[in-house]
Amino acid sequence: MNVIERYDRDGYAAAPRLIATSVANAFLRQLMSDMDAKGTPLTAQKTGSALLRRDAIEVYGFHYPPMLAFLWGLTPFVATAIGRDLLPAYSYFRIYQEGDICRVHSDRPSCEHSLSLTLDYSDGVPWNLEIGTDHIAVPKPVVEDDFGAAGFASLSMEPGDGVLYQGVHRRHGRITPNPNAWSAHLFLHWVERDGPNAGFAFDGNHAAAKAVNLEL
Repeated sequence: MNVIERYDRDGYAAAPRLIATSVANAFLRQLMSDMDAKGTPLTAQKTGSALLRRDAIEVYGFHYPPMLAFLWGLTPFVATAIGRDLLPAYSYFRIYQEGDICRVHSDRPSCEHSLSLTLDYSDGVPWNLEIGTDHIAVPKPVVEDDFGAAGFASLSMEPGDGVLYQGVHRRHGRITPNPNAWSAHLFLHWVERDGPNAGFAFDGNHAAAKAVNLEL
């Protein structure tokens, strides 16, 4: 069974060694260095979320252009891998601390197709991503600490590993506390060019949307 068939059937597909570990680590170090040079160190980028038990370090692609380049550059590969005609939506970076979880949730429409990419762990201990085995027709607003009685798959991720998943239609999270002092991740999101969520392409950037004849 190929990636497209697994993705269609299960709503997700592992992408091990999507990028070299050295590239994943280098991207993280460059991000840290660039943010320090701008006078906005990562330690000052903490924000809260209903998905988290405490604030986490987050940086969004529109604040760090190399992250946008990463998202846009991976678009042809991801589109081919899952068999969809995609446009990039948005991306962000997050650092979790020891003991953190990410509560189980489904995503908003701009996350029609998503990629979770692990950049590095402080202690080298893989931290699994869990994805529900049940397809849901529309995103559920409820956020929970676990999947309850629903089934889920648990996917181990090393630095450089990715997981492609249908964030709108599959609930997901990290329900086991982070075993590392910190872990760093990229989250990249796409929408289908001719789908109902195409208006979320390029995160509402009118100039970029005009280039592909989208009306935002």
